Amino acid sequence: MPLTPLDIHNKEFSRRLRGYDEDEVNEFLDQVIKDYEGVIRENKELSNQLLSVQEKLDHFATIEETLSKTIIIAQEAADDVKNNAKKEAQLIVKEAEKNADRIVNEALGKSRKIALEVEELKKQASIYRARFRTLVEAQLELLTQDGWEVLESREQEVQDREREMKEIY
Repeated sequence: MPLTPLDIHNKEFSRRLRGYDEDEVNEFLDQVIKDYEGVIRENKELSNQLLSVQEKLDHFATIEETLSKTIIIAQEAADDVKNNAKKEAQLIVKEAEKNADRIVNEALGKSRKIALEVEELKKQASIYRARFRTLVEAQLELLTQDGWEVLESREQEVQDREREMKEIY
């Protein structure tokens, strides 16, 4: 058990024949008591300071731990956002590719349909030209036949009869 200043003060030494000077010993003990009290007081102050510093250290350690956890959580959240953004971008690209394929397929289908319609129109035009040519040729043949002169003479006869009829009536 450590000595206290009171223990030093109350310490009694036995006397001997040729012992130390009692006043010098008492003076020295008083100085030791005074210094010892100073050391004890300083020790208590240092202990209090140590407790205060330890409390601050604990507080800052808690803050550090909280910040560390917060940073980890923020990093995980950032990674999640990044991964979600990548997935969403991939979905958008796939959707765009599907739409592009659909549009291209529709355009090809319309192109084929129009090509078939053009071919059909070409065939119909060719048939129409052939029929029209045949009709024109038939009409020309009719015009070149000798029967027109007979019709002209009959027409003249009809006109003459009409005149005669007018004169009679």
